[in-house]
Amino acid sequence: MVQRITSQMLLHSSQSNMQSSLANLAKLQNQAGTQKVINKPSDDPAGAGESMRIRADQRALKQYSTNIGDGLAWLGTADDALSSATATMRTVRDLTVQGGNAGALSATSREAIATQLDSLKDQLLATANTKYAGRSIFAGNSDAGEAFNAAYASTAVPGSAVERRVSPTSTVRVDVDGTAAFGSGATSAFALIENIAADLRAGVDVSARLTEVDTAMSAILGEQSRVGSRYTQLETSKELNMSQAGSLENQRASVEDVDLSKVILELKSQEVAYQTALAVTARALQPTLMSFLS
Repeated sequence: MVQRITSQMLLHSSQSNMQSSLANLAKLQNQAGTQKVINKPSDDPAGAGESMRIRADQRALKQYSTNIGDGLAWLGTADDALSSATATMRTVRDLTVQGGNAGALSATSREAIATQLDSLKDQLLATANTKYAGRSIFAGNSDAGEAFNAAYASTAVPGSAVERRVSPTSTVRVDVDGTAAFGSGATSAFALIENIAADLRAGVDVSARLTEVDTAMSAILGEQSRVGSRYTQLETSKELNMSQAGSLENQRASVEDVDLSKVILELKSQEVAYQTALAVTARALQPTLMSFLS
């Protein structure tokens, strides 16, 4: 049985085809203007989901990079402080050696050395109270204003540490255990220097204190070595994050961004197709008297 094709059916079919062609043209124009394949989730639901996952990973990686930068600043400040502390302790050792020759020194000379030691003690205490961004680098998570008080006691909360997350599975400590570096209270490096100065003023031979000075210096150097190790770890994490950032950006571009040359070619092809459809439809569906009467 032959199906009867009416002018009205041809008209509806032509309109439907032209609307579809126009929609494709509008989609390509939008892609060319925004240079994005996905402008709304309905454009590509699977691609939109993948895009959201990639962008979430990028945001996390950006936060890790911020954490790494902050951690490097903390550890850089700590390394400078420990280097200064080591230099101070070397000077303390030199003065202790000099003061150990008690028989050849006058009371005035011993007082002069003791005065220098007092100054070095204050300098070391100031170094131990170094801060970064308003927080002491030797006091862990303590909210005290300083890492060591006037009695040379550490104000750090036992077991506390300042850490920065540098990956989904890794954190790095960025502060320094002040007690491990300088001791605390009567057993601190500050108290040791104070005792050496007191011995000099009392005319006591301070040569026996050299072992204690070397021990105190070794403790500082040990913490500086740990700081250097963690700094290297952060540098490695920084390079890894930069590599991952490039990889994620390539993934995002492959999902979201258009191939502009390809889109422009398709756009021109679709424009020609639409214009041709308009011309053919205009010739095939000539208006009749019934078209005007309806």
